[in-house]
Amino acid sequence: MNVSVIIPVLNEESTIAAVVKIAKNCSRVDEIIVVDDHSVDSSVAQAKAAGASVITSTKQGKGISMLEGLLISKNPIVVFLDSDIDSYAADVIDKMTRPIIDGRADFVKSTFEREAGRVTELVAKPLLSLLFPEADKFEQPLSGVIAGKREFFEKIKFEERYGADIGILIDMIQIGARATEVNIGFITHKTKQLHQLGKMSNEVTAAILKRAKNLPSYNLDTLETTSFILDQMEFAVRQNLMPLNKMAIFDMDNTLLMGRFIDKVANKFNLNKALSDIITANQESFLIAKLIARLLKGLKISQLIETLDEIYLVPDAVEVIAELKSRGYIVGIVSDSYEFTAQHIRNKVGADFAIANELEFSDGVATGEIKILSYYARTDKSLCNHNFCKSNAMLHLSEKYDIPLSNMIAVGDSDYDACMVKHAGLGVAFCSNSRILNTVADKVIDSRSFESILDFAP
Repeated sequence: MNVSVIIPVLNEESTIAAVVKIAKNCSRVDEIIVVDDHSVDSSVAQAKAAGASVITSTKQGKGISMLEGLLISKNPIVVFLDSDIDSYAADVIDKMTRPIIDGRADFVKSTFEREAGRVTELVAKPLLSLLFPEADKFEQPLSGVIAGKREFFEKIKFEERYGADIGILIDMIQIGARATEVNIGFITHKTKQLHQLGKMSNEVTAAILKRAKNLPSYNLDTLETTSFILDQMEFAVRQNLMPLNKMAIFDMDNTLLMGRFIDKVANKFNLNKALSDIITANQESFLIAKLIARLLKGLKISQLIETLDEIYLVPDAVEVIAELKSRGYIVGIVSDSYEFTAQHIRNKVGADFAIANELEFSDGVATGEIKILSYYARTDKSLCNHNFCKSNAMLHLSEKYDIPLSNMIAVGDSDYDACMVKHAGLGVAFCSNSRILNTVADKVIDSRSFESILDFAP
């Protein structure tokens, strides 16, 4: 029987080609589909060069990518591989499909020689033991390397994000698939950033509880136990974050970057006049963001990333951020640009996170619509009277990581950064022409170097 291999990918340019080549080396594989979840790096180009067919998912989320790959694939046996693993054994697909080909199983889950992650041990296994003991026997219930018969995959529900893998396992058991586990040897796998673990645990929990609602054991005691399990997960994350009680926040445009992304785009695609008209005719930042997004309608994400890469980073940005992290700082980007650009720069400079508004794409083309991040919106805790302000995002980060504002460094260049810079423990105006920002900042830097920040960052 021929095998289809489906590989969901999101920004894995360093590993995706190796994963595709592993799939190509299996004689039974005659179809390799990489489903791109709107990557902003060279993942797509790398996958194509390695010999895979590539499609772009219609909506972000691993489960959506898995389902769309399944719908396009043609073979009776389907294997899903994680795209961030470059240490698969050469015979991984043979190992995963052998129980199916031999008629011993309908669904195969991988296990591997690596300690289970925190979400597995603190959330997934306790909940499975409580609600689905038949699934608790699997050593790696959150493993994303799986294989199965198409007819069974077509009967189950694919969750959108972190809940996808556990949802598939439970669904397969509930529809009566013969499920087994196969050891695929030692692998190296990216560890989730601490700030991702809370979201991951919540989505894994939601996927499990959704499938438990009709069980006789689903009652108030179950919900109380679930709440306790999630509390333990949150406590574990906080314990890991305790040594990291400092944060440095950087603006992106004209701060980390030696230029503004939207200015570069406007110049390259003949939008300068339209952009100028929007900025001069409007005062409200929310409206300006909406109108500028419309200018980008029809541009491909590949064009926009290529334009972004034409803007140089501040020469010592990578080195200074690495030094800040070595001193115990969580380092992030808070930008009024777009998430795909901020995440791309986050990867370049080695920051821990990036917060920005979401420019919407359909099949890799900008729709002209934008989702303004709620973190920027004014609340009863806001430090200023602006309806949308970066200082509100800073407050959110302060609460999320339990880091006081006094332990935060904020670096920016414009009026839009003034409130954030003003209320941080150390506010830095970086190569700024803003009189307001330079006035409220604790430190003004006039040269394109972040090195002097280290003198004030214990």
